Amino acid sequence: MDFRVGVGKSDFADLRKSDNYYVDKTEIIYELVHDTDNKVTLFTRPRRFGKTLMMSMMENFFNIRKNSRGIFEGLNITKHKEFCDEWMNLYPVLFVSFKDIEAETFDGAYKMLKARLADICKAIVDLANEDVVDEDDKEIFAKLKSKAADEEEVKNSLKTIMRMMYTVYGKEVILLVDEYDVPLAKASEKDMAGNKFYSSMLDVIKGIMGTALKDNEYLKFAVITGCLRIAKESIFTGTNNFLSYSVLDEDFSEYFGFSDSEVAELLSVADREDKADVIKEWYDGYVFGNSFVYCPWDVMNYMSTLKKRKNAKPKNYWKNTSHNGILLTFVKRTDFKVKSKFETLMNGGTIVQTISDELTYDTLHSSEDNLWSVILMTGYLTKADADEEGETVSLKIPNREIASIFEDTVVTYFKNTIDNSTQKSMMEALWNSDERAATKVISDLLWKTISYNDYHEDYYHAFLAGAFVGLGY
Repeated sequence: MDFRVGVGKSDFADLRKSDNYYVDKTEIIYELVHDTDNKVTLFTRPRRFGKTLMMSMMENFFNIRKNSRGIFEGLNITKHKEFCDEWMNLYPVLFVSFKDIEAETFDGAYKMLKARLADICKAIVDLANEDVVDEDDKEIFAKLKSKAADEEEVKNSLKTIMRMMYTVYGKEVILLVDEYDVPLAKASEKDMAGNKFYSSMLDVIKGIMGTALKDNEYLKFAVITGCLRIAKESIFTGTNNFLSYSVLDEDFSEYFGFSDSEVAELLSVADREDKADVIKEWYDGYVFGNSFVYCPWDVMNYMSTLKKRKNAKPKNYWKNTSHNGILLTFVKRTDFKVKSKFETLMNGGTIVQTISDELTYDTLHSSEDNLWSVILMTGYLTKADADEEGETVSLKIPNREIASIFEDTVVTYFKNTIDNSTQKSMMEALWNSDERAATKVISDLLWKTISYNDYHEDYYHAFLAGAFVGLGY
């Protein structure tokens, strides 16, 4: 194959300059700016669906500090010549990513946040040398750059930098914030483990986002990405002209993930059309709004493998990039009647649930509906009907890859919760046809692991299969 696959590349300029294959999603810029009047736009999608690459693409298109004509040559956005003349490389852009701001403690996460702000300042350090910039802003900028800023200065950091940009360039600033909710997700996990720092992290992120988005005269518009939409009153309080687009929304649904036609073109260029059915079985099946899409991370990983070995088998690329703890939470909750629903899903069926796309991380585990909502928003399930609207949604496992994650999670649960010696006693009793001993051991295991709702015969089959697999059979 004579095409190049850039697996894991999220820098748009690097991807284009390296002549890597790129599925053209640039039309989103025109639709977002020309066809809407959003002051703040939030896109929520599962991990590995191209959010960071999308944001990098926007940053390269708008940034007045760059000349991006070459890397956009031949792409769809250039068909809108007047629009490009009006917007390309003509606005100051502040691009902030929170995707790695996670640690075991609040202090650790806060230090990482300050380090990220310092990196941003170092990349635009020349702004502080401009005579037109206010001296107080220069002083705060220097403290941010050296990681010496106090909490109030950290909370006002983005607005301070945007004010400096506005002063230097005489234009309002386009703000791009990638993976805004990662610090909160990690803080929420630690809260579940008994280390309470979610409220502290929420206070900091709310301060940063609030000052940057609410009544900010230096803001042209903002685009934000994340996995979940955190309730507006939790972070985006008072933000005007705010619109959010989740996996349930039709608008912009085709821009995150690959369509059938895009995958077909990729396979044609790669001379691997014979793998169309395999890729569809393993990595297709997601329904965002009314669009049917493949997971781009998986497709590009598999294409990279096929470049080396024409008959390479597909595998699970997604499970190593996302935490599966939310599934285990469900399996362990004996107060939720979910076992039969999991059985239905794992047998290829659908379930109907009430879904909300506006949550808070500190209440994710408070109800069964919340957990189903999170599993949908994070990509473990998808809509079963593209035309379905409203809060009640039919759900299914999208493809073979995610089905394998469900299966592995159940096996992991057995491994972690069933004492190995007890399992061995069960196997010994079964091998020796000792009905009395086997009855007692199996009864004890069932008493420890299932709820009174699990009475279907096929559940006991699955229980024993999980125990056998856990022992290596």
